[in-house]
Amino acid sequence: MSKIKTTFHCQECGAEYAKWQGQCNKCNSWNSIKEEIKNTSSENLWDHTKSNLNKALNNPTSIDDIQIRNEFRIETQDKEFNRVLGGGIVPGSITLLGGEPGIGKSTLFLQISLKIRNKVLYVSGEESENQIKLRANRINYSNKDCLIYSENKLENIFAQAEKIKPNILIIDSIQTLTTNSVDSMQGSITQLKTCTAELINFGKRTSIPIMLIGHINKDGNIAGPKVLEHMVDTVLQFEGDRNHLYRILRVKKNRFGSTNEIGIYEMITEGLKEITNPSEILIGNSDQKLSGTAVCASVEGSRPFLIEVQALVSTAVYGTPQRSTMGINTKRLNMLLAVLEKRAGFHLGSKDIFLNITGGLKVEDTGTDLAIIVAILSSNNDVNVPEDYCFAAEVGLSGEVRPVSRVDQRVKEAEKLGFSKIFVSKYCDTVPAKKIKIVYLSRVEELIDKISR
Repeated sequence: MSKIKTTFHCQECGAEYAKWQGQCNKCNSWNSIKEEIKNTSSENLWDHTKSNLNKALNNPTSIDDIQIRNEFRIETQDKEFNRVLGGGIVPGSITLLGGEPGIGKSTLFLQISLKIRNKVLYVSGEESENQIKLRANRINYSNKDCLIYSENKLENIFAQAEKIKPNILIIDSIQTLTTNSVDSMQGSITQLKTCTAELINFGKRTSIPIMLIGHINKDGNIAGPKVLEHMVDTVLQFEGDRNHLYRILRVKKNRFGSTNEIGIYEMITEGLKEITNPSEILIGNSDQKLSGTAVCASVEGSRPFLIEVQALVSTAVYGTPQRSTMGINTKRLNMLLAVLEKRAGFHLGSKDIFLNITGGLKVEDTGTDLAIIVAILSSNNDVNVPEDYCFAAEVGLSGEVRPVSRVDQRVKEAEKLGFSKIFVSKYCDTVPAKKIKIVYLSRVEELIDKISR
């Protein structure tokens, strides 16, 4: 027999309270606590004992008796998506994709559904079938085994999935799903947790991989409780500016692969185009010799690519100099400016400094430090850096030039694109190179002298 339980949940962080209060103690949000009525029935929405897809329950097994088998993955026709997931979609896995509105989350999953050679059930609780068809016509791919189902009732979705037996189940989005077992509004914390838990149970029992789309809040995190990210197997973040052409698919959590991989797409009329060689789009092509630019050899996951760092140094108009960055942490910029002033003798405390990573890319690689310093000094002195110079090194607080990981891949990428010199740390491993000259630095003070040669 079911019992009715009344709880109070914060709609921002998911914290639970016994009674209502004005402010959440965990996230400090005001007026975010709402009353929810939960039906605490012990019955599951999808009963595996009555299902046609029923499988025998697993019994506890000794770790010595467990046989390791090769992991089978469903490969999509999207190489960037396969790389981010670690080689493809794992059967029975639960993947959660988050991103800002209009960034292209639905387009990405629909494009994968139309290109893959497997039966896909695409469930949309936000759009009608006609709206999805219009987007499919624009993408210009066709898959007869891609079935569109406009529904937000979880019970109906389970019934159709059991009947159709798809190879992949896509939900757009998790915030639109509702279930009759929870007496609360659509998108509430209780609805999210209950629907996600039932989908995970369904996916694990049937070995059907489930891909979920999740909205994000004002802080850039997936809307709902943080526990959703802990429940699923893979968490993906789709980043980028809607006004920019390029999109970054970044993995935040992956139980079946690396968490450092990224995929790069270009938003075009026909959908999302894969960028197989990001170095070509992240480096500007200009016939003019411009100051304040430097090229860095960076590594994200297993992929090396070159990015262009732009800096602008000008006299401060207001009393407090500005420090503005796009694509890189502002605190790291402040640290590098302090190193320049303390160790190299450059006084930039009265200057406005603006820093930008081209292409709308967000970079966390410390190997960009040397390129940032070069771009700042180039803009400050209004002297251009040779276009065929590349940089790949970290700068410490003592002014030392520190080595970075995978220097050999960075050197090979710069050599492939025709650069004549690359500046690295003196303390990194020796890298053989045929067409590119490797310049070794130990201190940041040596930088100016070596560049002018």
